[in-house]
Amino acid sequence: MVTDKPVTIPIRVKPGASVASVGGSYAGPYGDALIVSVNAPAVDGRANEAVLRAVAKALVVRPTSVRVRLGTTARNKLLEVSEAPADLAERLRQLLATPHK
Repeated sequence: MVTDKPVTIPIRVKPGASVASVGGSYAGPYGDALIVSVNAPAVDGRANEAVLRAVAKALVVRPTSVRVRLGTTARNKLLEVSEAPADLAERLRQLLATPHK
């Protein structure tokens, strides 16, 4: 089952990381944020593209369902997931509880 209402997820981005990963929690300005490390540098939107792909893969949703809602040039962002599966909150809880690598 898919929800009609988009879900907003706060994230903290670590661009240029040696290891790409999604997991862990960061106390950010939008609340507990999901930590997303990507190999791509924060240049010409490459890190944002990598973040969207990584989050979509980690949440098991289509990449086209995830977009940056706020913070395109900041490390703290709000992502919006449209067509979110009904168990998205549980998937997110598990990722937040995962120790950051």
